[in-house]
Amino acid sequence: MTWLFILLGIVLLLIAVLFYFTVKGFINPVDKHKVPENLPFPVEEIQIPLPDGRHLYGWWIFSGKDAPTLIFAHGWGRNAQRMLPYLKNFYGLGMNMLAFDARGHGNSDPDKYANLVKFADDIIACMNYVQNNKKTSHPDFNLVGLSIGGAGSIYAAAHDHRVKKVITVGAFAHPASVMRNQFKTYHVPYYPIIWLLHIYLKIFQDFNMNKVAPEKHISKAKASFLLIHGEEDKTVPVEEAKRLAKAAGKKAELWIIPGRGHSDCHLEKGFWEKVTGFMKRAEIHEK
Repeated sequence: MTWLFILLGIVLLLIAVLFYFTVKGFINPVDKHKVPENLPFPVEEIQIPLPDGRHLYGWWIFSGKDAPTLIFAHGWGRNAQRMLPYLKNFYGLGMNMLAFDARGHGNSDPDKYANLVKFADDIIACMNYVQNNKKTSHPDFNLVGLSIGGAGSIYAAAHDHRVKKVITVGAFAHPASVMRNQFKTYHVPYYPIIWLLHIYLKIFQDFNMNKVAPEKHISKAKASFLLIHGEEDKTVPVEEAKRLAKAAGKKAELWIIPGRGHSDCHLEKGFWEKVTGFMKRAEIHEK
């Protein structure tokens, strides 16, 4: 019997070690950065307050006091610099632009774990900052979000009807399905590791994946959506975009790009015409 207890102890120890490194892997990397030189637009560096007293770092690109605001949300482990291609191509459309570092990312105040609700809360904090500081008199906001930033944009639009238009690239419908796909790639078993992780997130991070899944909230939004996804996306499978589009119904336009993956959709021919056209149609509609 002694060897059975020893074997059980070894198995439990291996599970504990694997679980520890799995949880640790969810701590997002922090990449400090500076405003690049020679940008085609002036950047005002801003500090955006959060309800808990911490601050987000952001870039404010002014267009006009009566112009709507376009907010850009990067993906996991990135920062505002990831949005530079978008900022350059949207500049000149008559919208104020705000790109920010999510909490725990880039130059923003630290935070251990990122999730889509925190991204959504950060987006809403950006909207509040713009209005509270009277950066514009226009009441409407539009969003562009990549990956988890896209998922957070959907969640924000569902809970804050100041959002009128949302473009997502590589957003997921349900965090659990994406997590399952990622762990399958690394041969991490669902039981007990992922199962334990779900419990850990629910109890210690107050994060219930089923309750916050974007596919369960997108229909609540008053905004319209352009959902973009690479057909060869290995990080967030294209089925996630199809689920989002189905949940959104007539509110969403789905664009699946053949041959593109998770981070290169913006390199597709006609991409910028498509996304800027979507936003310009929003402005015509608002007038």
